[in-house]
Amino acid sequence: MLPVVDKPAIQYVVEEAVAAGLDDVLMITGRNKRPLEDHFDRNYELESALAKKGDESRLAKVQESSDLATMHYVRQGDPRGLGHAVLCAAPHVGREPFAVLLGDDLIDPRDPLLARMVEIQERHGGSVIALMEVAPEQIHLYGCAAVEPTADGDVVKVTDLVEKPEAADAPSNYAIIGRYVLDPHVFDILRKTEPGRGGEIQLTDALQQLAADEKIGGPVHGVVFKGRRYDTGDRGDYLRAIVRLACEREDLGPDFKAWLRSYVTEEM
Repeated sequence: MLPVVDKPAIQYVVEEAVAAGLDDVLMITGRNKRPLEDHFDRNYELESALAKKGDESRLAKVQESSDLATMHYVRQGDPRGLGHAVLCAAPHVGREPFAVLLGDDLIDPRDPLLARMVEIQERHGGSVIALMEVAPEQIHLYGCAAVEPTADGDVVKVTDLVEKPEAADAPSNYAIIGRYVLDPHVFDILRKTEPGRGGEIQLTDALQQLAADEKIGGPVHGVVFKGRRYDTGDRGDYLRAIVRLACEREDLGPDFKAWLRSYVTEEM
C-alpha cells in the first residue's frame, strides 16, 4: 500500500496484469493486510456522497480500483518464502499457466514486460521469467540465471538458476526480477522443496529443477528487460519512482518539473 504519487504501488501492479490480459487476480496476503483488500473493494458511502455532489471526476477515481479486475485473497499464514506464497495459490490456479507479480517491483506501463512474457509462454510452453542485467557487484541481491541465446534477441533459454550468489560464483549478470509466467507443474515441485537460503522455500529452487529437466513442465525461458523498473523496496529507487512518474503526468508534470528545476538549481 506504499503510495507512489497518488495511488498505492500495488495498484500499478494490478493495472499491469490487466493490461496484459490477466483480469482474474489472486493476492497472497497476511496479517494486517486488510487495507489492501479494502482498497480494491467498493466504498459505497463515499461513492454515494460524491454522486450526490455531482463530482464525477472524483467518483471515477474512487471506482477505478474496484473496477480493475476480479479480486481474490488468500492468507499465507507463516511467511515461509516466495515459493510458499506461490504454493498458496495452487487451489485457485488449478492446472493452468499463471503469472506471478511481486508487489514491490513496478514496471513502467510504457515498457510492456508481462505481455511479452505471456507471448513467449504461449509460443514455447513451460515457464518464463523476467531477467535484467545488473552490475556484477549487485548480483548477490538477486536470483541469477545461466542462459543460452535464442533466435529472439530479447529471449534466452535458462539452463540453471542460483539464488543470491556471490559475484565470483554467479553464472552471469542476469538477475531475476519480480515477474514470472509459470507452468502449473511448479506446484508439484514446490510441495517437495525443502527450505533453502534464509530458511525459506525458494521459488528459484523449484525453477532450477524445471530448467534442468524439460520433461517435468517444459522449458524455462527468460525475457531480458531493458525498460524502466522501480524497486519500491529500495528507499532511493522509491523516491526516484515518485519523481519520474510525477514528472511524466500530464496533470502534474509541467508545474512539478518547473519547481524541480528551480529546486535543483538553488541546491547546486
